[in-house]
Amino acid sequence: CTMPVKCYQDLVVWQKAMRLAREAYLIAKKLPYEEKFALSDQLRRSAVSIPSNIAEGHARGSDKEFVHFLYIARGSNAELMTQLILCVDFGYLTDVDVRRVKLQSNEVGRLLNALIAKLRKKQLSI
Repeated sequence: CTMPVKCYQDLVVWQKAMRLAREAYLIAKKLPYEEKFALSDQLRRSAVSIPSNIAEGHARGSDKEFVHFLYIARGSNAELMTQLILCVDFGYLTDVDVRRVKLQSNEVGRLLNALIAKLRKKQLSI
């Protein structure tokens, strides 16, 4: 990775999605044991899916495929947010517990939307 945005690791959205995944793992550890293989597992999977799909899409080499995987990452981000809301609704976590992760999720969502819009605009101008 020597040139700008030649590697997915150079993408700010990927970097922030990685931080989000780490934070989601820390939150998942706070869930009760009986949720270890249910909500906790789903929360971790959706969080890991976000940077993973950004990386896979970028590695595909075409803007069209990249956009497709960015949409999947965006869906995983929405899934993560839903699971965080459920954790609070079920009384497993408080709003304070999930605030930081929700803020990070919102930021990643904005970055994904901006990148999707930029790539789609580029596709339309070709």
